[in-house]
Amino acid sequence: MDDPDETGPGASDEAVGYVRTATDDDALEVRRILDAAMLEPGDVESRIAAGNVLVAGDERGGTTGTAERILGTVVLEPLEEGEEGDGNGSGDRGAHVSAIGVRRRHRGRGIGTALIDRAVEREGRLTARFDDGVRPFYERLGFSIEPIDEQRHRGAKVGRGLEFD
Repeated sequence: MDDPDETGPGASDEAVGYVRTATDDDALEVRRILDAAMLEPGDVESRIAAGNVLVAGDERGGTTGTAERILGTVVLEPLEEGEEGDGNGSGDRGAHVSAIGVRRRHRGRGIGTALIDRAVEREGRLTARFDDGVRPFYERLGFSIEPIDEQRHRGAKVGRGLEFD
């Protein structure tokens, strides 16, 4: 998996225009982003229907007016009480990041960060499993990280001010 927030050619300091829950109409764009990142989060359509997919993007002008443009997405898997989504057995509620992707040309603009921030705000706690290559992304976002093996890691992030029983 590529770093969804890495700085690359053509990157700028543009702010993310929006982060919202995906709708059925977003399914094709969500699939395109995830396919380009070679990620397979399972049945995206059912996750969209359940409200577990967020999209981020901006608005661009054109001859027909302003159109929304989806530039990144995160697919979440809700965790039940006592579920071990990050493997540490903590039992806190929240969600697991099944996949996160940002269009290559738009990386380095804070889109991945905005998606994770909104997911943490909404869910209270996130867990993730990821390859060594994207560890810096999760570290920058404040995830507590521990190794699974030499190439894989797991991490967790809890929203500010949230307390769990």
